[in-house]
Amino acid sequence: MRTVDSIEALEALYARKPSGAALDKVTDRLTPAQAAWIEASRFCVLSTVGPEGTDASPRGDDGPVVRIMDERTLLLPDWRGNNRMDSLRNIVRDGRVSLMFLVIGASGILRVNGHAVLSDDPMLTARFAQEETHPRAVIVVSVSEAYPQCARAVMRAGLWSRGDDSAGLPGIGEMLAEAREGFDGAAYDAQWPERAKTTMW
Repeated sequence: MRTVDSIEALEALYARKPSGAALDKVTDRLTPAQAAWIEASRFCVLSTVGPEGTDASPRGDDGPVVRIMDERTLLLPDWRGNNRMDSLRNIVRDGRVSLMFLVIGASGILRVNGHAVLSDDPMLTARFAQEETHPRAVIVVSVSEAYPQCARAVMRAGLWSRGDDSAGLPGIGEMLAEAREGFDGAAYDAQWPERAKTTMW
């Protein structure tokens, strides 16, 4: 397999220069339009990096997935998950993060790069109270870059127009059974909907 192993080779391969809009779209704080997009987003992907490598974690909520504290600060609650804490371990050791915000039905994407810290301050966690519980920690993101992403990827994938592609897919339980001998994947998948109702927050 031939590889592209230098910046010079990369730039030669992609000879067309980026447009002015692509170069000038980056801001060092949230603009009003960017803030409106984030406030409409119930789902984002959090990317982190640490000594063991990289991690990308889906984050979702029944309202805005993050809260905007000010034009340079975002608050992302760490709701109940699998307790692996891969993203959180990375943030504690290396605060570099990226967020990718999607809005259902919209073809664009908003990206935010910055630096994060983890806080268990009760004043912060209480801001996200849900059904008499709150997150154990909040990821506080200091924004260093924010910019919209070209819509082509979402449009090519037909994310919001192709309908449901999940028919016939293996469940999470089936995947777990392939990784763990003796695991009852069918029972896991059958019990998951009811279990999720009582463990969402």
